[in-house]
Amino acid sequence: MQGELRTLNGRYRLLGRIGSGGMAAVYRAQDLKLGRIVAIKMLHESLTSDEGFLIRFQREAHAAANLTHPNIVTVHDIGQEEYRHYIVMEYVDGFTLKQIIRDANEDGRFLPVSRVLDLTIQICNGIGYAHRANLVHCDLKPQNVLVTRDDRVKVADFGIARAITEASQHLADSQVWGTPQYISPEQAAGQTPTPASDVYAIGVIMFEMLTGHLPFAADSPTAMALKHLQEVPPSILEYNPGVPRQLDDIVHKLLAKEPSARYSTAGQLGRILSAYRDRSLADTGPVYPALVKSQTTAKTAVPTSEQETHFYQRPQVAATDAQDTPRRPMRPVRPPSPLPQAASQPTPAGPDWTIIGLGITAVISLLGLIPLWYLVYRAWAG
Repeated sequence: MQGELRTLNGRYRLLGRIGSGGMAAVYRAQDLKLGRIVAIKMLHESLTSDEGFLIRFQREAHAAANLTHPNIVTVHDIGQEEYRHYIVMEYVDGFTLKQIIRDANEDGRFLPVSRVLDLTIQICNGIGYAHRANLVHCDLKPQNVLVTRDDRVKVADFGIARAITEASQHLADSQVWGTPQYISPEQAAGQTPTPASDVYAIGVIMFEMLTGHLPFAADSPTAMALKHLQEVPPSILEYNPGVPRQLDDIVHKLLAKEPSARYSTAGQLGRILSAYRDRSLADTGPVYPALVKSQTTAKTAVPTSEQETHFYQRPQVAATDAQDTPRRPMRPVRPPSPLPQAASQPTPAGPDWTIIGLGITAVISLLGLIPLWYLVYRAWAG
């Protein structure tokens, strides 16, 4: 690409290719008009041959360009030169969350719980803002979460994922678009994604940050999607016993098969995690170091190509009736521990009827002595 095209529309000079995925290649470029460094995501030509997709892509990209939030990558421009369609975004100097997880795993340690909470809350802030604008990401994964060198989160790739998700609904019923490692059960079944689908993806990301593992492993994208549909995820504590049990409960709720059993939006999840973090710090202080793994676990380094977004076959079970779908027993539910819905308020104390009754008895007794005092006074006065 760089050899045949150095500048787009006479404005964006390509400086170097910095990444590639199933949907697009990403370039570092210079905006010659404004003199700033930007990132340009160039759609693969295979996606631009469908006119219907391009219409949806333009619509979703314009909607994403209206998202102004510190935890969302800003879209500066949308353009086309000949058959090349591209999005111009802010350039984020940092790392992907996937790189951060992989580096910690290679060092034989877990990410500190406090850092996991901070990063996840920022993800929830950005995604929650999009949910309030009626936008669903549809393809949330650590590769789409950028982290600056001072740990500020920037979520990327809103427009493309949504447009392709809609396009896949016009294909054969056996085709599903998504990243199997992070796809929600309803998306794996070919249903329309909702904000709760993004919440499920956040649950998978939290699981991976806290353990260095994905909740499910499989040999093919279809088999992976089938596990999201059917299998109960393991407890985080099986991999990382240092994680607080209540946080394990929260992640387990995020990975519920039914969307209605999860938190409904990322904003709601962000408030839950913020309250949990604040209460934990108030109770114990910052006690979450970067823990070294206490036992050797097999490192399952998954090549990036295996975690790209692409079309794959929908699991056959999705086409059967829900009553015929085999179910595995759910993980036993622990006695419910109160989740921090909001800051707890002291319960106002009601009247103490015991004290009131004793007071009334004392008053009656004093009144009963009045005739005796009168007789004593008459005898003394006479």
